[in-house]
Amino acid sequence: MGGAPAQQAVAFFLRDGVIILGAAMAFVMAFRRLGLGAVLGYLLAGALIGPQGLGLITGGEEMIHVADFGIVLLLFLVGLELQPSRLLRLRNDIFGLGLLQVTLVGLALTGVVYLATGFSLAASLAIGLPLALSSTAQVLPSLRADGSINTPAGERAFSILLFQDLSIVPLITIIAALSRAPANPSAPPGWQLGLSTVAAIAGLVLVGRFVINPLFRLVGRISERELFVVAGLFIVLAAAAVMEALHLSPALGAFVAGVMLADSPYRHELEADIDPFRSILLGLFFVAIGMMLDLHAIWARPLFVIGMAAALVLVKALVLFGIGKTFRMETRRALKLGLLLSQGGEFAFVLFAAAQNAQLVAPQAASLFSAIVTLSMATTPFLMMVNDWIDRRSTRNAGAGLDGPEASPPTSAIVIGYGRFGQTVAQMLMAKEISVTLIDSKPSQIEVAGSFGMKVYYGDGTRLDLLRLAGAAEAKALLFCVDGAVPARRLAPVLQAFPQAAVFVRAYDRVHMMELAPLDLKCTIRELFESAVAMGREALALFCIDADEVDRVEHVYRARDRERLDSQTASGDLHAMSDTMFRPNNPLGERQVEGS
Repeated sequence: MGGAPAQQAVAFFLRDGVIILGAAMAFVMAFRRLGLGAVLGYLLAGALIGPQGLGLITGGEEMIHVADFGIVLLLFLVGLELQPSRLLRLRNDIFGLGLLQVTLVGLALTGVVYLATGFSLAASLAIGLPLALSSTAQVLPSLRADGSINTPAGERAFSILLFQDLSIVPLITIIAALSRAPANPSAPPGWQLGLSTVAAIAGLVLVGRFVINPLFRLVGRISERELFVVAGLFIVLAAAAVMEALHLSPALGAFVAGVMLADSPYRHELEADIDPFRSILLGLFFVAIGMMLDLHAIWARPLFVIGMAAALVLVKALVLFGIGKTFRMETRRALKLGLLLSQGGEFAFVLFAAAQNAQLVAPQAASLFSAIVTLSMATTPFLMMVNDWIDRRSTRNAGAGLDGPEASPPTSAIVIGYGRFGQTVAQMLMAKEISVTLIDSKPSQIEVAGSFGMKVYYGDGTRLDLLRLAGAAEAKALLFCVDGAVPARRLAPVLQAFPQAAVFVRAYDRVHMMELAPLDLKCTIRELFESAVAMGREALALFCIDADEVDRVEHVYRARDRERLDSQTASGDLHAMSDTMFRPNNPLGERQVEGS
């Protein structure tokens, strides 16, 4: 008898899973092809299959509690990219730029709500302040996908988002202070929440230093990939659970845990293991948001919802642009910051619920503004398209008078980056009359090259559309010789789009080599490796080491270095095989024969 309900529950779970994943897959594929981004596809898929659409799925509220874990995993992965020293360097942006953004935007939107709705000042604050928060789940994946999270502009956007997550506690405290509901004797006071936040972060830092890192060293010795996945998810869940138990943001706990592992040699493996879970759960999060979208509220007051969503986006973009200019950001970067963070955020839903429980706003008002936040989130892909158009236009202006690669003749090889490295590569190819197209993004470099009779085309050679214009679809080789580390995520689409071309990459350092290892690249060269070996040979000759012995030292060093890099890449551990490094107490023996 008891088996029938269980079987029925499993059947419903499977049916709902098929519907949710099928709708998400169809919409995301369609919207990706249209260039509108995955988020809008997830939102519309949820709205279509949700209770107010076709009614195929109910219970968006239950699903969002599970999908919220996607935000937790996202913050953990972001923490993995931020060493404590780098986070300390960003403290002025976090507590300066972030505080200014939340305060100014929150007060400005409070005024808009007060004038547009006639709500009381307390109710307007309870709505306006949450509207100041942007969507971490929407913005951070975008910053990580194109590698801009490591740029100065990306770091500032991240700093604001991090402060917004930290501001959840004071915002809940403000709403509790304005509450018209009877006081909850079991709820902790605001000052206690603040102290709990500081104590919890300090505790996680200590645990990270004395427990988490030793734990992963132990797991690393066992060398079981499944154990890495289990250990990673355990750390994330434990950190989030501690914060949840203290009535704090679980995502903040996961972020701190990630920061504590940012210097760990296992960082890359953790990122690779956890990222698939993050992607799936974030997608489900946006599907759940779409399912919870109150379509009846929009149909009842369409002009109000659209007008308020437009006001929300406009006010946030303008205030953020002004703040960016105040902090001496270049105009184009300040505009991108404003557009990128102009939407409402997922934490607004939590704060609207708190305002409703505090009897500051009616359920209908909370539902209406939730629809406004969702609609504002749907505008972000379009605003990013506008920003890309502005970027392209300003790039054209910066390169005014310079030819783009569309003017290049058919070619066998494309060299991207005509600096010190690219010049040598290109000239060696030209020595054998191989046709080469040169691309660089610095007008000054192009002008200098022109004075030597070299034709260099202007543009960002990591963009697929520009590579197509340069003839990458027919080229036999693509050689990335740009300064700095080209992220693997920028190269993967190139490999997919131009499978006939062999791709060569100038790697920045050993860590970059490890990042590029999973890609099907023809060749990766560490930019300083060969020149360093050449200098080492000259130095050995100075000490009267005979030529045969110099050759043997180079041969053994190269063999050991290659073996150590293979081991590091396989394990994700920078310290792998460190015992093979030459040291004062570990020289190359006179009669030792290795690597032969």
